[in-house]
Amino acid sequence: MVRAKKHLGQHFLTGPGIATQIAESITCHRHCNSVLEVGPGTGALTIPLLHRGDLDLHVVELDEESVDFLITEELLPSEKVHGVDLLRWNPDLAFPNGKHFIVAGNFPYNISSQILFQVLDWRERVPEVVGMFQKEVAERIAEGPGSRTYGILSVLLQTYYDIEYLFTVHEDAFDPPPRVKSGVIRLLRNDMIDPGCSFLHLKRVVKGAFGQRRKTLRNALTNAGFAESDIPKEFLKERAEQLSPTDFHRLAIALLPVAN
Repeated sequence: MVRAKKHLGQHFLTGPGIATQIAESITCHRHCNSVLEVGPGTGALTIPLLHRGDLDLHVVELDEESVDFLITEELLPSEKVHGVDLLRWNPDLAFPNGKHFIVAGNFPYNISSQILFQVLDWRERVPEVVGMFQKEVAERIAEGPGSRTYGILSVLLQTYYDIEYLFTVHEDAFDPPPRVKSGVIRLLRNDMIDPGCSFLHLKRVVKGAFGQRRKTLRNALTNAGFAESDIPKEFLKERAEQLSPTDFHRLAIALLPVAN
């Protein structure tokens, strides 16, 4: 076993079993076999991804020592190891001409939400995501309305993806062991192209609604700058966590600015 330092809030898998389960959870949805692994570290997940034999794998890794290790150990050719921050990376460098790609990884806990917002920006190119998150985050993403953990990412991701919580990973599977359990989820792109408004407008409405989640939508949305008269009456006394993604689409459409 190769031991690697912790970086960017990441905890490295120490045995092949969990990594193999994650790798085998990739379905190649919509016949896509190109994979971008985020934060491979010293290759615990990279190796079982390569062992599948049916994937065109690229990795994005910010830590210079891990990049050097992946190249010097010849896990991947250097042109498939991208030593850069994912949030500043252009996917055309690995997958040109708008090619689709799957996102996979043992995601760093402290930027996992940012990674998922990046996936949303790439939603027309990413048919599948398989990854490990802090258990609380994984559950929140997969949770339906009515739960106290249901939130902004739940609504936005469930608009464009069908989400399944696959399994829980205990602390002793990592080095260093985290203080929390982890969860592995799978996102498969659905057929949603246009919920009736732009993604930016939908995100603004959802963020406004959850910005004061204990308040009714009347209060939360007016505090976020929307006019009470534009909020459908059926939603005025509801709270954000009570609305399904489809309800949010209807609400967002009702709150579209009126063209002059």
